[in-house]
Amino acid sequence: MSVAPPRAIRVLLVDDQPLVRSGLRVLMADTADLEVVGEAGTGTDGVRLAAELCPDVVVMDIRMPGMDGIEATGLITAAAQDVKVLVLTTFDEDDHVYGALRAGASGFAVKDMAVEDILAAIRVIAAGDALIAPGVTRRLIADFVRAPGPTAPEARAPRPVVGITEREREVLTLVGRGRSNGEIAEELFISAATAKSHVSRLFTKLGARDRVQLVIMAYEMGLVSPPR
Repeated sequence: MSVAPPRAIRVLLVDDQPLVRSGLRVLMADTADLEVVGEAGTGTDGVRLAAELCPDVVVMDIRMPGMDGIEATGLITAAAQDVKVLVLTTFDEDDHVYGALRAGASGFAVKDMAVEDILAAIRVIAAGDALIAPGVTRRLIADFVRAPGPTAPEARAPRPVVGITEREREVLTLVGRGRSNGEIAEELFISAATAKSHVSRLFTKLGARDRVQLVIMAYEMGLVSPPR
């Protein structure tokens, strides 16, 4: 009996630059596992289309006229827990990244990355993992959570750590330090499968949509301190 191929990842492109949308759409047309189901040139239209089309991943420009990518991300992720958002940014827009993380973005891709890398990032996000930018995940998270301003974790009292076991607390601390499941397993002398199971339970218990939110929570709970 033949097995049906897996469903393509449904992607919504939200960017005010038609060339960016066109380039991504053309490349995805040549891939069997990615399908562009809609395009929007504004954050407002992106929110509307996300509700209408129910994509798996929204590729969101962080800067757009009117409603920006941070506000649009917040509205999309609040309305649909299953929709993941990959934010496109540039390093000179670093001050916006923590706001987008707080809004529910599952990761980031830098606009001057190779387009093939952006497509790979879409696949990572769709699989439920978190991605910031290849090779700089830990540095970026550390930089943005210590950024001054009312949204910085250190500007608020730590959230209480409740509803999780001591082992899960240890795992959450390591997630906050940017450790992979394999690294967590090595540090805690447990199997990779057990580490993955602990992370999955943290998602459920803490209501986190992905690993990025667990990192944010680890900082907010005071389990991890930003480097000085």
